[in-house]
Amino acid sequence: MLKKILIANRGEIALRIIRAAKEVGIATVAIYSEADEPSLHVRFADESICIGPSSPTESYLKPSTIIAAAEVCGADAVHPGYGFLAEDPSFAEICEAHNLIYVGPKPEHIRAMGDKILAKETARKVNVPTIPGSSSDIDTIKTAKRLCGEIGYPVMLKAAAGGGGRGMRIANDESELMSTYPLARAEALAAFGDDRIYIEKLITKARHIEVQIIGDGKGGVVHLGERECSIQRRHQKLIEESPSPGVDAKLRKAICESAVNLASGIKYRSAGTVEFLLDDHHKFYFMEMNTRIQVEHPVSEMVTGL
Repeated sequence: MLKKILIANRGEIALRIIRAAKEVGIATVAIYSEADEPSLHVRFADESICIGPSSPTESYLKPSTIIAAAEVCGADAVHPGYGFLAEDPSFAEICEAHNLIYVGPKPEHIRAMGDKILAKETARKVNVPTIPGSSSDIDTIKTAKRLCGEIGYPVMLKAAAGGGGRGMRIANDESELMSTYPLARAEALAAFGDDRIYIEKLITKARHIEVQIIGDGKGGVVHLGERECSIQRRHQKLIEESPSPGVDAKLRKAICESAVNLASGIKYRSAGTVEFLLDDHHKFYFMEMNTRIQVEHPVSEMVTGL
C-alpha cells in the first residue's frame, strides 16, 4: 500500500491525482516552480516543495531535482500525470533505480509504444488491424516512391517518434512526395530529435476513435469504452464524446477487444489509450497508443465513474 506519492506535474491533472489519493488515504506531495507557488495543487496537497525557476526545463523537466524532492519528503511513489516527463522511459527507469514506485507503465512499454513503427509491428503480432504502409522507417526517397506506388496515393508521412500531430505531411502524388519527404524528415528531427519517418495510406473521411484501457502488468486488461475525437483542428482534438455516435454495438465490441488484445499482448501496466482510425466502410485500423493517462480521461470518468 502506498503511503506518500509525489506528483511530478501541475494544474488540473495534479489536482485530480490529489483528489484520488485522498479518497484512499494516501498522502500527497506537490512540486512547483517559482511561478506556480500560488497554484491550487500546491495549496491542496499535504506537502509542497519548490523545485526550481519558472522554466520547465529547470523544474518539471529536470529528473534529478524531482528525484531529490521525492527523497527529501520520503515519498515512496511518483506519479507523472500527463505531459512533461510522462512518456519518457528514462524517467521511469530513474524512479525505479531510486526505489520509487513509478505510477505508470513499465519503461519498456513506454519505449515500445512510443516508437510508432515498433508499435505497429506489435499490433500486427496480436492481429490488430493496421493501416497499409511501411513496416520500417523509410530512409530514402527511392524507397518512399516504391512503397507509395504499391499502396497508392494519397499517403501520410509520419515521424516514427512523433505524436500530437507533429511531423505529419500528406502527399497526394509523386511530385508532392518529392517535396514533402525532406520536409517531413526535417520536422521530425527538429521536434523529436529523430528523423526517422514511416508512410501510411491516407484514410480519408475517417473517424478518430480511442479506447481507454487499464492493465495490471500481468496480462489482465479491461477497457472503459471508446471515445470519439474526430472533431479536430490541425490534428489537435477539440471535442471528445463517449460513446461514439458512429459506432454500433458490434463494431464497439470489435474495436475495444482489439485494444485489450494489444495491451494484454505486452502485459501493459497502468492506464493507457489505444487509438484507431475508422473509415467510411466501418473498417478500423490501429494508429498509436498513448502510454499515460490522457487529458481526455475525464470523459471516460464521467461515463464509467473510474
